[in-house]
Amino acid sequence: MTDNPSLPRALDPRAALVLVDVQQAFDETAYWGPRDNPSCEANIEALLTRWRETGRPVIFVRHDSTAPSSPLHPDNPGNAFKDIITGTPDLLVTKSVNSSFHGTPDLHAWLQENAIEELVVCGITTNHCCETTARVGGNLGYRVYFPLDATHTFDRIAQDGENVAAAVLSRMTGVNLDGEFATVVTTADLLEQVPRLRPSAG
Repeated sequence: MTDNPSLPRALDPRAALVLVDVQQAFDETAYWGPRDNPSCEANIEALLTRWRETGRPVIFVRHDSTAPSSPLHPDNPGNAFKDIITGTPDLLVTKSVNSSFHGTPDLHAWLQENAIEELVVCGITTNHCCETTARVGGNLGYRVYFPLDATHTFDRIAQDGENVAAAVLSRMTGVNLDGEFATVVTTADLLEQVPRLRPSAG
């Protein structure tokens, strides 16, 4: 059993799962380079399954790149969601920038209309669209939970030419977010909390 003192006794029954850019383009390693966390997709699938089972709101976010050469451009097959992203979401947001709060339709407006105050943010990539979404969500006043092990990213080249491993970048996202913009948790943390709030019949 996990013991994360930052996690509430139980998540809000309306806590929304925000799945950011879980798209086939990110399987193109020749384009993006080495990645971290091979368990990312399995953890995302586990969270989506649990949210579906318990009737909680699910939001899909899709990145529609404006660059025709990008695998994420709407004309390219990589724009499609990965096979683990199943069913119809309560809301589909499309965007061309990092923040899911700067897409269409307006995520913040929808959350307010539906009286949602807690978010679980995960997806791809850890240090870009997931981190930015968590930062903006935190600044807007939402209680944001960030299951770091349900995200992944890719190696990057620093300004001095040194390669920075994806795992290092992910770790720094966790450090940057936790206690400031979000609460960093694990998938297991969330799966332990969610069953306690299964909606009652009737």
